[in-house]
Amino acid sequence: MYDRSRLPDKIYNIHYKQDIHYAMQLCRWILKPIGIWHLTYDRSSRRDKLLSFVLIFVCFSGLCFVLVPAGPYILFREKDVNIKVKLFGPVGFCLTAAIKYCFLGARVSAIGRCVKHLESDWRAVQHQDHRRMMLRNSLVGRRLTTLCVIFLYTGGMSYHAIMPLSSRTRTNGSFTSRPLVYPGYDLYVDSQASPAYETIFCMHCLSAIIQYSCTTAACSLAASFATHACGQVQILMTLLDDLVDGERTKGTVEKRLSLIVRHHVRVLRFTADVEEVLREICLMELVAATLIICLLEYYCMMEWANSDAVAILTYFILLISLTFNILIFCYIGELLVEEYSKIGSAAYEINWYDLPGHRAVDLVMIITMSHYPPKLTAGKFVELSLNTFSAVSFINNYCYCSISTLVPLFYSFLVI
Repeated sequence: MYDRSRLPDKIYNIHYKQDIHYAMQLCRWILKPIGIWHLTYDRSSRRDKLLSFVLIFVCFSGLCFVLVPAGPYILFREKDVNIKVKLFGPVGFCLTAAIKYCFLGARVSAIGRCVKHLESDWRAVQHQDHRRMMLRNSLVGRRLTTLCVIFLYTGGMSYHAIMPLSSRTRTNGSFTSRPLVYPGYDLYVDSQASPAYETIFCMHCLSAIIQYSCTTAACSLAASFATHACGQVQILMTLLDDLVDGERTKGTVEKRLSLIVRHHVRVLRFTADVEEVLREICLMELVAATLIICLLEYYCMMEWANSDAVAILTYFILLISLTFNILIFCYIGELLVEEYSKIGSAAYEINWYDLPGHRAVDLVMIITMSHYPPKLTAGKFVELSLNTFSAVSFINNYCYCSISTLVPLFYSFLVI
């Protein structure tokens, strides 16, 4: 079978460089600082790959700077249940960000295949209306990525930078305690003395940037690749509309039908590669965000009782950010299924009865395949759709009620 994943012998789109830059610009901006982007390219220079490995080492060091002291502190040293619960959220998010980072590194070859596939599609586009379809879908992906970046970085940096600075210091006699987001450094250094406090504070901010970069990287990849697939499906439907008349695609009906089938198979392969890149990341995002959202709801109610307006606003922004992040993944999965399902209707609504001979029978396979659209899944356990998002919202409300009930009971049990 002819493999259309290869670069075309002839470049039809003279604006392909600008179009590829437009489609992948935000992904490149996010993936480069965490060292993933250059590893996806076979044609990256040795210097770029070396720089990527250095950045990966720095990013993992930043994540470990939080996890190594804070993890044992929460599990073994801290005895106050309320403080334990308050620390589970940020430390758990850091841990899941590290795991997502590992999955991104493990999937660099699959990400590279998707990027090459996308570039090949931009080179091969021949008609201006097809190019406009792809640009319109790329704009949707850019907007989703931009919203994710704004929400996550606003809430995350507020929690790591503004909240510690705005919190009142606790004074015990002549000793003044300055708050840190993550505890556990007192075993190694005097974390309250200068410049140790300032150094730890800056490292926490750097670690936060790395954490939210890992999360937004997954979101940007999902948005860019899925919207590109939607654009290719829309192009496929225009090819189906032209099957009978052949006003724009020259050649016989057999050649036009062959082009449609190859294009359909190519889009299906691309979607399979996207699902391979995202399946574990989506599973981590779905599970971790669901649990952390429940904790954030609990934190908001606790800070409401303390009348801390800055903390309430910060937790609320984080709550919206993580909820919106899950919504993006579920919306992308729903969008793909919806677009693929339209292929069957498009194939039936053409003037198939005007096709010569029994050529209309060849459309049956396309219509049949549209009944089984490819789906994005969370680890092949859960399909990403708006129904999944509704189920997650219900679980969040249920878990929040459970947390707000069980924590006081557990605390009372320990006191007794």
